[in-house]
Amino acid sequence: MVEAGRKYVFDFDSTLTRVEALDVLAEMTLQGKSNKDDVVKEIQHITNLGIDGDISFTESLERRIKLLNAHKDDLDGLVQELRQKISKSIAANKEFFDEFADDIYVISCGFKEFIDPIVAEYNIPTERVYANTFKFDDDGNIIGFDETNVLASHNGKIECLKKLDLDGEVQVIGDGYSDYVMREAGIADKFFAYTENVHREKAANNADHVAPNLDEFLFVNDLPRKISYPKNRIKILLLENVHYDAFENLSEDGFSVELVKHSIPEEELLEKIKGVHVLGIRSKTQVTQKVLEAANKLLVVGAFCIGTTQIDLKTAKQRGVVVFNAPYSNTRSVVELAIGQIIMLMRNVFTRSSEIHQGQWNKTAANSNEVRGKNLGIVGYGNIGKQLSVLAEAMGMRVYYYDVADQLALGNAVKCSTLEDLLSVSDVVTLHIDDNKANKNFIGEREINQMRDGAMLINLSRGFVVDIPALTKALKSGKLGGAAIDVYPEEPRSNGDFKTELQGLDNVILTPHVGGSTEEAQKDIASFVPNKIMDYINSGNTVDAVNFPNIRLPKQNNAHRFLHIHKNVPGIMAKINKVLAEYEMNITGQYLSTDPEVGYVITDIDKDYDKEVMKALKNVENTIKFRVLY
Repeated sequence: MVEAGRKYVFDFDSTLTRVEALDVLAEMTLQGKSNKDDVVKEIQHITNLGIDGDISFTESLERRIKLLNAHKDDLDGLVQELRQKISKSIAANKEFFDEFADDIYVISCGFKEFIDPIVAEYNIPTERVYANTFKFDDDGNIIGFDETNVLASHNGKIECLKKLDLDGEVQVIGDGYSDYVMREAGIADKFFAYTENVHREKAANNADHVAPNLDEFLFVNDLPRKISYPKNRIKILLLENVHYDAFENLSEDGFSVELVKHSIPEEELLEKIKGVHVLGIRSKTQVTQKVLEAANKLLVVGAFCIGTTQIDLKTAKQRGVVVFNAPYSNTRSVVELAIGQIIMLMRNVFTRSSEIHQGQWNKTAANSNEVRGKNLGIVGYGNIGKQLSVLAEAMGMRVYYYDVADQLALGNAVKCSTLEDLLSVSDVVTLHIDDNKANKNFIGEREINQMRDGAMLINLSRGFVVDIPALTKALKSGKLGGAAIDVYPEEPRSNGDFKTELQGLDNVILTPHVGGSTEEAQKDIASFVPNKIMDYINSGNTVDAVNFPNIRLPKQNNAHRFLHIHKNVPGIMAKINKVLAEYEMNITGQYLSTDPEVGYVITDIDKDYDKEVMKALKNVENTIKFRVLY
């Protein structure tokens, strides 16, 4: 598994820590000085010149120390700061440093005074730390460095590593060109460009391997690590211009994320989906059976919206692909738009506004009414319908609702037994029904004729639930007094030209599917959906999954976790447990959730186990997917 005699040489600044220590020291010592920002910027510039080899390291060091104006007493505070700035994946993999302490070295152009106390906590003793040392005057001011130290000279790391004359394969892990030159000089066997904190093109372009984190380095070398599979190898594709916070949230957790501003047609998606582990979409992208069959690595689909009819949920489940959506995040946004449209339609504001835009002044109360005392009919009394019910009643409206499911009325809302009852009594009808395909033309000519003369119709649900030609006819004839339409039977994949026969009609408000499109809603969705995705990828939780057995798992505690998705057929749990027994697994916890089609069993076991057990579990008959977390 691990080659005998392999040695690991780490850089310190921007590798073991997230920062350049002298930059942090400058921030501390210049605090309160009027020229602080300029001096810190200059120190950072000089640092980068030295790291990239554009000036000699000796010159870089001399120029920075002159600008620092630091004292020996500042070093204790610096160490405390650096303890809080250990690289995330370094801190997570402390076990590696403990287990391989005898094979780990630090070669840095930084200073032992602050490096030693930091790396000592990672079981690296001072005798395996090679770095510069400060010079102090009698008052303790830092005035320079030991010029005789080989690391104070240009390409000093080469000379230092040569003198060490390490046996076995030598691997260098660092962020800068000064680390790569050890490989270039032939005294190191491999150079890993460490990019968790900073990506330096010169180093990355010359590396044997780019390591976005220590997990990647450990994975490549098959070394002990905190997680089984580096997150940077998990590819996430986000389509349809989902809020940038989603990209940042997922990237911050270590995943490789690609953001595309538009939806992708099926033929293009069939190629794009290959190798993707997580797909994020909104309402336009169609995740069909063909797409899912082409998705050879897909684990999760995140719908950054409420509806999921654009996803073949049945095929997704059969292939072990979990689907999450955002059922609550944009509720308030839709409700507020509905309230605004109710008022705008009842006051005939859109007509008056259009006249003013056309240069006409037409002050009149004709067809302009208060909403107080009017009847609002809500079709679909779910999360949106209920919240709308409360706000509308607060404005003095009488609320009626109809829902195929039995829903408890809020406030003074009145439940209607039939849709016809609701339509016949309402001054305004607003639709908030789901994306069930059976709801196509839910409101057609027959239903419109059952509405009050002059009533208003609002659709903020799904485009296909209203028969647009029938609505157009009713508006032109005066049967309906107005409408607000936000969704359409067919919508373009991206912004641009759009045609509908509703254009140009009086008292008709047309919006481009923006019911849930507020900054607040999109930010909430960009937090909610990625959190569900990360929770499943990182721990196996399926709470709030749309198409999958829901299970909330306890936090892993010093154990490996086997996640087994299978067809829900008799006897499969017995077969899984038989395999675990044959390999003498010490089970610390086991959790099962099923629905009529699939079963999802999670087994936590002690850390030490025979790797052959994974092959055996994958080969259990009726297995759909299997993966390991640790």
